[in-house]
Amino acid sequence: MARSVIFIIAIFLAFCALSCIAQQQPCATYKFLNNKHFSSCSDLPVLSSSLHWNYHPLSNRVDVAFRHTGVTDRRWIAWAVNPTSGGMIGSQAIVSFQRTDGSLAVYTSPITSYGTRLEQGNLSFPVSDLSATNQNNEMIIYASLELHGNISTVNHLWQAGRVKATRSSSATLKNLHGILNTVSWGILMPIGAVIARYLKRFESADPLWFYLHVSCQMLAYILGGLSGFGTGIVLGRRSPGMEHSCHKIIGIVLFCLATTQVFGGLVRPDKDSKYRPFFNWFHFLAGLLDTYPKHI
Repeated sequence: MARSVIFIIAIFLAFCALSCIAQQQPCATYKFLNNKHFSSCSDLPVLSSSLHWNYHPLSNRVDVAFRHTGVTDRRWIAWAVNPTSGGMIGSQAIVSFQRTDGSLAVYTSPITSYGTRLEQGNLSFPVSDLSATNQNNEMIIYASLELHGNISTVNHLWQAGRVKATRSSSATLKNLHGILNTVSWGILMPIGAVIARYLKRFESADPLWFYLHVSCQMLAYILGGLSGFGTGIVLGRRSPGMEHSCHKIIGIVLFCLATTQVFGGLVRPDKDSKYRPFFNWFHFLAGLLDTYPKHI
């Protein structure tokens, strides 16, 4: 009886092993849908993955394709080389994941700690022709690496995981970011500028116009400069591989101008000071740039 049970278990395990092997096509017989061809490949021992590559010794360039099969949900995959050691620290990774709209993000990420969040960054060697595909339940990363020195072997790592479901919280934060910046830069800042431009002409409004002007600008700075800028940083960290360069640059410039205005007001020269005209011109020009329409 015991022998029969052992025999049945052995048959079951063999069937499971054969099923797993059959699910992943060997790399040597795999044909890429985009007609790419790689002279060398290796079926990696874990995570249903394989690596394909072409090595060009004269230029030290390597064209690679990292393939991960059995993708049934929103996944991220990463493949990395470590030019200096065999561990995780110092690895130079290429990451791809599926965004909420179904498109693929692909970017480079240097790994500097075990607690890495795979943030986007430049690698220690040039990388070109980055792309990724997700078809027939398999994700593939394509890239060309230009390795330094005469390298014939290299340590490499790979990993895969499920993208965390942060869509609702990110959407809420994105809406909050938009509301804060719209109220501050689009409403309060212009109102403060109008108060300073027109109410100060009336002697009866002095110094009321000044306090109203300062109150509007300070509230706008707190909402847009501090809260809006802070939520923008959080959104950027939650969205690796997604870049809104123009929006980011404009936001940084506005924040710097607003901060200069706030601290400049603390050291404002007296009306009789010879430096007061210079301050007034700087305050006017910076304020003009700060209140100019800039929604991108």
